[in-house]
Amino acid sequence: MTTMTATTATATTAKTTAPEQLIADSRRRIDALDDRIIGLIQERMAVSAVIQEARLSSGGRRVHLSREMEVLSHWSGALGKPGTTLAMTLLELCRGRV
Repeated sequence: MTTMTATTATATTAKTTAPEQLIADSRRRIDALDDRIIGLIQERMAVSAVIQEARLSSGGRRVHLSREMEVLSHWSGALGKPGTTLAMTLLELCRGRV
């Protein structure tokens, strides 16, 4: 009987630990993905600044509205309405950094 109780306790602990470990591991993966996404956004901001600087130095405008519409359409097509919101945030982060 003691063996069955110990086995039952071990099985219960394993069931409790497995989801907790899965969640902890998944959260670490999300954190790593977030770090990569932030790095990519920072890279995008830097590239956008180069474009803006070149456009301004050649007499153009800082913002190219038809290009922004292309970006919005691309993100919306890939992710739906939330994609449009993300794209708007990206465009806002990337505007006027020169």
